[in-house]
Amino acid sequence: MKNIQIIAEIGINHNGSIETAKALMDVAKQCGCDYVKFQKRDVDTIYSKDFLDSPRESPWGKTQGEQKRALEFGFEEYREIDRYSEEIGLPWFASCWDFESLAFIESFNPPLHKIASPMLTHKIFVRKVASLGRTTLISTGMSDWVPILNAASIFEAEHCPYALFHCTSEYPCPDDACNISMIPELRKKFPGVSVGYSNHSPGILSCIGAAFLGAEWIEAHVTLDRTMYGSDQAASIERPGLERIVQYCKLAPKVIGDGIKIIRAAEKTNAKKLRYWEA
Repeated sequence: MKNIQIIAEIGINHNGSIETAKALMDVAKQCGCDYVKFQKRDVDTIYSKDFLDSPRESPWGKTQGEQKRALEFGFEEYREIDRYSEEIGLPWFASCWDFESLAFIESFNPPLHKIASPMLTHKIFVRKVASLGRTTLISTGMSDWVPILNAASIFEAEHCPYALFHCTSEYPCPDDACNISMIPELRKKFPGVSVGYSNHSPGILSCIGAAFLGAEWIEAHVTLDRTMYGSDQAASIERPGLERIVQYCKLAPKVIGDGIKIIRAAEKTNAKKLRYWEA
């Protein structure tokens, strides 16, 4: 089994603060994660004017638009993320929600792209991502087999490497909705394709279980404090949980082994001691 790659999903849990973003990157690095991931969207493309003008009390104002815009980093912030990523040796990438954001993130030469679950059925967008040729992680929440198969066929046609992530798009996701049995199902339906798990549960068990069921990627939302303001904080993992996810998931391939039954040298020694009738 391949080494499992751990992604710390910062998303919008930075609450518009580059210092909070860097603190979360530090946590991910110190816990042993392989990547951090952000989210990038053009607010006026994603949301209607009526929605953006609708009321919402937040630290940034009294409308949905004021909050949504406050949570979006621009060029200067991403340039600092890119610089800091290089400084601490922790690669970053982002899930993009529109074409403009995709072009923006692509300009930073990211190691990966990510298609978020809501974008899976946007065939033109999926095709555009696939045309870029970068290894792409595809979340499959909110979808049944038909759009998953459609997206996979687009990537196959473009000869673009990809991985399929099982995901349940509830925030937070209750334990009985995690359904990590989908990991072996994805492996069965897509032989040879890398499979991962994107977690929205505030617990760690589903991540560890997914690793033992064959997930090669584990993505978990991370936060400095689950009580912080923000829509994703309650569905995220704090540092102690992230440490355990990394520790146990990285051990999973060793524990799983290769399935070949052998008698190890230590077992032979113990057999001589314990099988008294063979002495």
